[in-house]
Amino acid sequence: MPTTIGANPPGEGPAAEDTGLLGPTGAAWQTGLVGGADAATIAEPQVTAVPRIGSAYAPPPPAGNPPAPARTLRTATVREDGPSVLAIEDDADIRQLLRALLGREGYVVSEAATGREGLRAFHETRPDLVILDVGLPDLDGWQVLERIRDMSDAPVLVLTARSSERDKVRGLNAGADDYLTKPFSRVELLARLQAIRRRQVTTAPPNTAFDDGRIRLDFLHQEVTLNGEPVLLTPTEYRLLSALVRHAGQILSADQLIELAWDDPSGLAPARVKYAVLRLRRKLDWDVPEDSPLETVRGFGYRYRQHRG
Repeated sequence: MPTTIGANPPGEGPAAEDTGLLGPTGAAWQTGLVGGADAATIAEPQVTAVPRIGSAYAPPPPAGNPPAPARTLRTATVREDGPSVLAIEDDADIRQLLRALLGREGYVVSEAATGREGLRAFHETRPDLVILDVGLPDLDGWQVLERIRDMSDAPVLVLTARSSERDKVRGLNAGADDYLTKPFSRVELLARLQAIRRRQVTTAPPNTAFDDGRIRLDFLHQEVTLNGEPVLLTPTEYRLLSALVRHAGQILSADQLIELAWDDPSGLAPARVKYAVLRLRRKLDWDVPEDSPLETVRGFGYRYRQHRG
Protein backbone atom coordinates (compact mmCIF):
# COMPACT_ATOMS: atom_id res chain seq x y z
CA MET A 1 0.00 0.00 0.00
CA PRO A 2 1.15 3.59 -0.46
CA THR A 3 2.79 5.15 2.53
CA THR A 4 1.03 8.42 3.43
CA ILE A 5 2.70 11.23 5.29
CA GLY A 6 -0.18 12.77 7.24
CA ALA A 7 -1.20 16.30 8.14
CA ASN A 8 0.64 18.46 10.63
CA PRO A 9 -0.64 18.24 14.22
CA PRO A 10 -2.98 21.10 15.25
CA GLY A 11 -1.22 24.29 16.23
CA GLU A 12 1.95 23.70 14.26
CA GLY A 13 3.15 25.78 11.33
CA PRO A 14 3.36 24.99 7.62
CA ALA A 15 4.98 21.86 6.31
CA ALA A 16 8.71 21.98 5.70
CA GLU A 17 8.34 20.50 2.24
CA ASP A 18 7.34 23.93 0.89
CA THR A 19 11.05 24.78 1.10
CA GLY A 20 12.15 21.47 -0.36
CA LEU A 21 14.20 20.82 2.78
CA LEU A 22 14.03 18.21 5.48
CA GLY A 23 13.08 19.21 8.99
CA PRO A 24 10.68 18.51 11.85
CA THR A 25 6.99 18.80 11.02
CA GLY A 26 5.80 22.37 11.31
CA ALA A 27 9.29 23.92 11.58
CA ALA A 28 10.46 26.47 9.00
CA TRP A 29 13.70 24.71 8.10
CA GLN A 30 15.17 27.00 5.49
CA THR A 31 18.66 25.56 5.97
CA GLY A 32 17.73 22.09 4.71
CA LEU A 33 19.70 20.42 7.51
CA VAL A 34 18.59 17.34 9.42
CA GLY A 35 19.73 16.19 12.84
CA GLY A 36 21.59 19.33 13.93
CA ALA A 37 21.60 20.18 17.61
CA ASP A 38 22.69 23.83 17.19
CA ALA A 39 20.52 26.77 16.14
CA ALA A 40 20.98 27.97 12.57
CA THR A 41 20.28 31.41 11.07
CA ILE A 42 17.78 31.27 8.23
CA ALA A 43 16.76 33.52 5.37
CA GLU A 44 13.56 34.97 6.85
CA PRO A 45 14.44 38.00 9.00
CA GLN A 46 11.63 37.44 11.49
CA VAL A 47 12.88 33.95 12.50
CA THR A 48 16.40 33.58 13.89
CA ALA A 49 16.56 30.04 15.30
CA VAL A 50 15.68 26.54 14.16
CA PRO A 51 14.39 24.07 16.77
CA ARG A 52 16.06 20.70 17.13
CA ILE A 53 14.42 17.57 15.76
CA GLY A 54 12.15 16.20 18.44
CA SER A 55 12.04 19.50 20.36
CA ALA A 56 8.67 20.79 21.53
CA TYR A 57 9.87 24.38 21.10
CA ALA A 58 8.97 26.39 18.02
CA PRO A 59 9.64 30.16 17.69
CA PRO A 60 6.49 32.29 18.11
CA PRO A 61 5.26 34.21 15.05
CA PRO A 62 6.09 37.92 14.84
CA ALA A 63 3.59 40.34 16.38
CA GLY A 64 0.78 41.27 14.05
CA ASN A 65 1.19 38.25 11.79
CA PRO A 66 -1.32 35.44 12.48
CA PRO A 67 0.10 31.89 12.42
CA ALA A 68 -0.21 30.17 9.07
CA PRO A 69 -2.84 27.42 8.94
CA ALA A 70 -1.72 23.80 9.03
CA ARG A 71 -1.56 22.18 5.62
CA THR A 72 -1.51 18.59 4.53
CA LEU A 73 1.73 17.05 3.31
CA ARG A 74 1.84 15.33 -0.05
CA THR A 75 1.50 11.58 -0.02
CA ALA A 76 4.57 9.46 -0.70
CA THR A 77 4.21 6.24 -2.65
CA VAL A 78 6.86 3.64 -1.86
CA ARG A 79 7.74 1.25 -4.67
CA GLU A 80 8.19 -2.28 -3.37
CA ASP A 81 10.71 -3.22 -6.06
CA GLY A 82 13.33 -0.59 -5.24
CA PRO A 83 16.65 -1.04 -3.40
CA SER A 84 16.21 -1.88 0.26
CA VAL A 85 17.64 0.30 3.02
CA LEU A 86 17.89 -0.53 6.73
CA ALA A 87 18.01 2.60 8.91
CA ILE A 88 19.47 1.87 12.37
CA GLU A 89 18.81 5.12 14.23
CA ASP A 90 17.49 5.74 17.75
CA ASP A 91 15.97 9.16 16.96
CA ALA A 92 12.35 8.55 15.90
CA ASP A 93 12.14 11.91 14.11
CA ILE A 94 15.14 11.17 11.93
CA ARG A 95 13.81 7.66 11.17
CA GLN A 96 10.51 9.18 10.07
CA LEU A 97 12.28 11.69 7.83
CA LEU A 98 14.46 8.99 6.30
CA ARG A 99 11.44 6.78 5.67
CA ALA A 100 9.53 9.59 3.95
CA LEU A 101 12.45 10.91 1.91
CA LEU A 102 13.87 7.58 0.78
CA GLY A 103 10.39 6.21 0.14
CA ARG A 104 9.74 9.03 -2.32
CA GLU A 105 13.00 8.15 -4.07
CA GLY A 106 11.92 4.54 -4.58
CA TYR A 107 13.79 2.89 -1.70
CA VAL A 108 12.15 0.21 0.43
CA VAL A 109 12.96 1.29 4.00
CA SER A 110 13.03 -0.82 7.16
CA GLU A 111 13.91 0.58 10.56
CA ALA A 112 15.51 -0.33 13.87
CA ALA A 113 15.80 1.83 16.98
CA THR A 114 18.61 -0.10 18.70
CA GLY A 115 21.73 -1.96 17.71
CA ARG A 116 20.29 -5.35 18.66
CA GLU A 117 17.13 -4.76 16.65
CA GLY A 118 19.26 -3.61 13.76
CA LEU A 119 21.41 -6.75 13.76
CA ARG A 120 18.33 -8.99 13.82
CA ALA A 121 16.70 -6.98 11.02
CA PHE A 122 19.89 -7.13 8.95
CA HIS A 123 20.17 -10.89 9.42
CA GLU A 124 16.54 -11.43 8.42
CA THR A 125 16.17 -8.98 5.52
CA ARG A 126 19.70 -8.67 4.05
CA PRO A 127 19.21 -5.05 2.85
CA ASP A 128 21.05 -3.51 -0.09
CA LEU A 129 22.21 -0.54 2.02
CA VAL A 130 22.52 0.31 5.71
CA ILE A 131 22.32 3.75 7.32
CA LEU A 132 23.89 3.35 10.77
CA ASP A 133 23.89 5.86 13.61
CA VAL A 134 26.91 5.56 15.92
CA GLY A 135 25.20 6.82 19.08
CA LEU A 136 22.81 3.94 19.80
CA PRO A 137 21.36 3.30 23.28
CA ASP A 138 22.42 -0.33 23.71
CA LEU A 139 25.32 -1.34 21.48
CA ASP A 140 27.98 1.07 20.29
CA GLY A 141 27.59 1.77 16.58
CA TRP A 142 31.13 0.56 15.94
CA GLN A 143 30.20 -2.83 17.43
CA VAL A 144 27.15 -3.01 15.17
CA LEU A 145 29.30 -2.16 12.15
CA GLU A 146 31.81 -4.85 13.08
CA ARG A 147 29.10 -7.51 13.35
CA ILE A 148 27.52 -6.42 10.07
CA ARG A 149 30.91 -6.80 8.43
CA ASP A 150 31.14 -10.32 9.89
CA MET A 151 27.93 -11.17 8.05
CA SER A 152 28.07 -9.21 4.82
CA ASP A 153 29.79 -6.70 2.55
CA ALA A 154 26.60 -4.65 2.19
CA PRO A 155 27.40 -0.91 1.94
CA VAL A 156 27.10 1.01 5.21
CA LEU A 157 26.68 4.79 5.50
CA VAL A 158 27.61 5.94 9.01
CA LEU A 159 25.36 8.74 10.25
CA THR A 160 26.50 10.58 13.37
CA ALA A 161 26.92 13.91 15.12
CA ARG A 162 30.61 13.17 15.67
CA SER A 163 32.43 15.30 13.13
CA SER A 164 36.07 14.98 14.20
CA GLU A 165 38.59 13.67 11.70
CA ARG A 166 39.52 10.89 14.13
CA ASP A 167 35.94 9.57 14.22
CA LYS A 168 35.66 9.70 10.42
CA VAL A 169 38.89 7.77 9.98
CA ARG A 170 37.77 5.23 12.58
CA GLY A 171 34.49 4.64 10.78
CA LEU A 172 36.09 4.21 7.37
CA ASN A 173 38.77 1.90 8.76
CA ALA A 174 36.09 -0.18 10.50
CA GLY A 175 34.45 -0.94 7.16
CA ALA A 176 32.02 1.92 6.57
CA ASP A 177 31.59 2.94 2.93
CA ASP A 178 30.88 6.59 3.70
CA TYR A 179 30.47 8.96 6.65
CA LEU A 180 27.81 11.68 6.97
CA THR A 181 27.68 14.09 9.92
CA LYS A 182 24.59 15.70 11.41
CA PRO A 183 23.10 18.10 10.49
CA PHE A 184 22.86 17.01 6.86
CA SER A 185 20.81 18.02 3.84
CA ARG A 186 18.58 15.64 1.94
CA VAL A 187 20.45 16.48 -1.27
CA GLU A 188 23.76 15.36 0.23
CA LEU A 189 22.23 12.21 1.73
CA LEU A 190 20.73 11.12 -1.59
CA ALA A 191 23.93 11.95 -3.46
CA ARG A 192 26.01 9.85 -1.08
CA LEU A 193 23.62 6.89 -1.30
CA GLN A 194 23.67 7.08 -5.10
CA ALA A 195 27.47 7.24 -5.09
CA ILE A 196 27.64 4.17 -2.83
CA ARG A 197 25.37 2.23 -5.19
CA ARG A 198 27.49 3.20 -8.18
CA ARG A 199 30.57 1.87 -6.42
CA GLN A 200 28.97 -1.52 -5.90
CA VAL A 201 30.81 -3.80 -8.29
CA THR A 202 28.35 -6.68 -8.30
CA THR A 203 24.62 -6.97 -7.80
CA ALA A 204 24.37 -10.66 -7.03
CA PRO A 205 20.87 -11.86 -6.08
CA PRO A 206 20.32 -12.59 -2.39
CA ASN A 207 21.11 -16.07 -1.19
CA THR A 208 17.73 -17.75 -0.75
CA ALA A 209 18.89 -21.24 0.24
CA PHE A 210 21.79 -23.20 1.69
CA ASP A 211 22.49 -26.74 0.49
CA ASP A 212 25.76 -28.60 1.05
CA GLY A 213 24.40 -32.02 0.07
CA ARG A 214 23.73 -32.97 3.68
CA ILE A 215 21.34 -30.29 4.95
CA ARG A 216 19.23 -27.76 3.09
CA LEU A 217 17.75 -24.54 4.46
CA ASP A 218 15.15 -22.65 2.45
CA PHE A 219 15.51 -19.12 3.81
CA LEU A 220 12.40 -17.84 2.02
CA HIS A 221 10.06 -20.47 3.49
CA GLN A 222 12.14 -21.22 6.61
CA GLU A 223 12.17 -24.95 5.91
CA VAL A 224 14.90 -27.44 6.81
CA THR A 225 15.52 -30.83 5.21
CA LEU A 226 18.20 -33.31 6.30
CA ASN A 227 19.19 -35.92 3.74
CA GLY A 228 15.95 -35.16 1.91
CA GLU A 229 13.72 -35.52 5.01
CA PRO A 230 11.95 -32.48 6.57
CA VAL A 231 13.04 -31.48 10.08
CA LEU A 232 10.79 -29.57 12.48
CA LEU A 233 12.62 -26.91 14.48
CA THR A 234 11.49 -24.22 16.87
CA PRO A 235 11.90 -20.61 15.66
CA THR A 236 14.95 -20.13 17.88
CA GLU A 237 16.52 -23.40 16.70
CA TYR A 238 15.91 -22.41 13.08
CA ARG A 239 17.49 -18.98 13.54
CA LEU A 240 20.45 -20.55 15.35
CA LEU A 241 21.05 -23.07 12.57
CA SER A 242 20.50 -20.39 9.92
CA ALA A 243 23.10 -18.12 11.50
CA LEU A 244 25.65 -20.94 11.63
CA VAL A 245 25.19 -22.13 8.04
CA ARG A 246 25.16 -18.57 6.66
CA HIS A 247 28.63 -18.23 8.20
CA ALA A 248 29.81 -21.75 7.41
CA GLY A 249 33.46 -22.15 8.34
CA GLN A 250 33.44 -19.08 10.59
CA ILE A 251 33.49 -19.16 14.38
CA LEU A 252 30.57 -17.30 15.96
CA SER A 253 30.76 -16.42 19.63
CA ALA A 254 27.91 -17.13 22.03
CA ASP A 255 27.16 -13.40 22.23
CA GLN A 256 26.91 -13.14 18.44
CA LEU A 257 24.55 -16.11 18.26
CA ILE A 258 22.38 -14.64 21.03
CA GLU A 259 22.01 -11.44 19.00
CA LEU A 260 21.12 -13.35 15.83
CA ALA A 261 18.88 -16.12 17.13
CA TRP A 262 16.88 -14.85 20.11
CA ASP A 263 13.90 -12.49 19.95
CA ASP A 264 14.89 -10.76 23.19
CA PRO A 265 18.63 -11.20 23.74
CA SER A 266 18.83 -8.91 26.77
CA GLY A 267 19.95 -10.69 29.93
CA LEU A 268 20.62 -14.05 28.29
CA ALA A 269 23.69 -15.96 29.42
CA PRO A 270 26.03 -17.77 27.00
CA ALA A 271 24.91 -21.05 28.61
CA ARG A 272 21.60 -20.69 26.74
CA VAL A 273 23.50 -21.08 23.48
CA LYS A 274 25.25 -24.21 24.75
CA TYR A 275 21.99 -25.96 25.57
CA ALA A 276 20.31 -24.78 22.36
CA VAL A 277 23.18 -26.24 20.32
CA LEU A 278 22.85 -29.55 22.22
CA ARG A 279 19.10 -29.71 21.42
CA LEU A 280 19.78 -28.87 17.80
CA ARG A 281 22.36 -31.65 17.52
CA ARG A 282 19.90 -34.17 18.94
CA LYS A 283 17.16 -33.19 16.50
CA LEU A 284 19.56 -33.45 13.57
CA ASP A 285 21.09 -36.69 14.87
CA TRP A 286 24.52 -35.06 15.12
CA ASP A 287 25.31 -36.21 18.67
CA VAL A 288 28.70 -37.76 17.88
CA PRO A 289 31.24 -34.90 18.15
CA GLU A 290 33.60 -36.39 15.54
CA ASP A 291 30.81 -36.60 12.95
CA SER A 292 28.83 -33.49 13.86
CA PRO A 293 29.15 -30.48 11.54
CA LEU A 294 28.14 -28.28 14.49
CA GLU A 295 31.54 -27.85 16.07
CA THR A 296 32.26 -26.38 19.50
CA VAL A 297 35.48 -24.38 19.40
CA ARG A 298 36.46 -24.27 23.04
CA GLY A 299 37.02 -20.76 24.35
CA PHE A 300 35.74 -19.10 21.16
CA GLY A 301 32.28 -20.28 20.15
CA TYR A 302 30.64 -22.48 17.52
CA ARG A 303 31.15 -23.23 13.85
CA TYR A 304 29.32 -25.10 11.10
CA ARG A 305 31.67 -27.28 9.04
CA GLN A 306 30.32 -27.39 5.51
CA HIS A 307 29.99 -30.83 3.96
CA ARG A 308 32.38 -31.32 1.01
CA GLY A 309 31.44 -34.81 -0.03
